[in-house]
Amino acid sequence: MLVLVRHGQSEANAAGLLVGRADSSLTELGVRQAEAIGKALALAQRPTAVIYTSPLRRAAQTAQAIATGCASVLSTKNGQTAPPQVVVDGRFVELDYGDFDGTALSALPPGLWDNWVSDPSFRPPGGETLLEVTDRVSSALESLSLQAASSDVVIVSHVSPIKASVAWALGSGPELSWRLSLGVASITRIATNGPRGPSLICFNETSHLAVV
Repeated sequence: MLVLVRHGQSEANAAGLLVGRADSSLTELGVRQAEAIGKALALAQRPTAVIYTSPLRRAAQTAQAIATGCASVLSTKNGQTAPPQVVVDGRFVELDYGDFDGTALSALPPGLWDNWVSDPSFRPPGGETLLEVTDRVSSALESLSLQAASSDVVIVSHVSPIKASVAWALGSGPELSWRLSLGVASITRIATNGPRGPSLICFNETSHLAVV
């Protein structure tokens, strides 16, 4: 199973900023959210040998908290103390918003969203297109599909790459992303061992956050 996790709340999220490649740490709430994810995944009783993460700080902090949470639950259950290995994978980095990175959502130029919605090849100045995100994420998921057929492969990432993952599972294009809403610290699951290829099992799961 591919288990795609959006990072916990970051300082930029809390401030209402559009944040792509800019580095932003987790808030205290974001850390608690990440720990809750780790415990929820460990309690699922499926082996999680490795956690892949975007190189950005908010994702890497989430991945480490998940690994710690997994180890805590597994130690209590069966004495296992070694946390899952955390591996940085740049293919799961957030969309590059270019000149708009770090901009307040309310301050974006008029018509910007219309351009993005109508054209997946739209490139913000100095940034990246949705088509480019789709290509790199699809390639990454294909390379992990075999591993995910026998164990949980956890991937800590961001809004755009996770939406691209859903489009990959559904055989859709990047235009699907505008019809999806994805919360912080949410879990999305994609099975890769079906006879017809990948299939979406759940999207934007947040029940584990009730404890935070």
